[in-house]
Amino acid sequence: MDTANLKKLNEARLARRAAVLVTDLGDGRDRLVVEGEAVIGPLGAEIGQRLLSGKSGLVDLEGRSFFLNVHLPPPRIVVIGAVHISQALCPMAEIAGYDITVIDPRTAFATPERFAGVDLLADWPEDALKARPLDRYCAMVAVTHDPKIDDFPLVAALRAGCFYVGALGSRKTHVKRVERLKNDGLSEAEIGRISAPVGLDIGAATPSEIAVSILAEVIQSFRRRSLGAAASEAA
Repeated sequence: MDTANLKKLNEARLARRAAVLVTDLGDGRDRLVVEGEAVIGPLGAEIGQRLLSGKSGLVDLEGRSFFLNVHLPPPRIVVIGAVHISQALCPMAEIAGYDITVIDPRTAFATPERFAGVDLLADWPEDALKARPLDRYCAMVAVTHDPKIDDFPLVAALRAGCFYVGALGSRKTHVKRVERLKNDGLSEAEIGRISAPVGLDIGAATPSEIAVSILAEVIQSFRRRSLGAAASEAA
């Protein structure tokens, strides 16, 4: 990799943006494509698929061989609420390869004893997310049932373009939530991105089962997320 591509890759990593290093095996030349950059034709389509799968590999296109080295930001799950569902979700997420952070200002819930070894912030989301803002490679899950805690991160997640936004609660609870978020200036289209009730509908009843349904929906959303111009222009 030449120094210009290395610099560009490091900049993408710092900004938590995905990139693919494309090496032409015929002449050895390489090119770094950052997600959002347009690449026309079959190569662009292949780059789009690799950005979704995260898998590097060799590809033959139109009589030429390329090696695509994929660099994805580590996907993060940010959970608002140190509850029983969160306790079950944390180890599952780590096994699946997701970084996970739990935020809850209620110090009776957000204790190291209940979340041993977990990235736990006993702080209000407004303050915690200032230091560690959400982005397109974050999933945000709100599970406190308390609008004073949940609403701010929901708005922040939608405005940041998080690949998944979910909120615990009944449909009746969500109707009230929708009205509050409209009053906060969000459009119906933005609010429509919230998965509520949270998780895939698998008939989950216990906290652990709900955690499974949440993680499954997060994974589904991550692998089906929308890409930037690099994918859309290639179709």
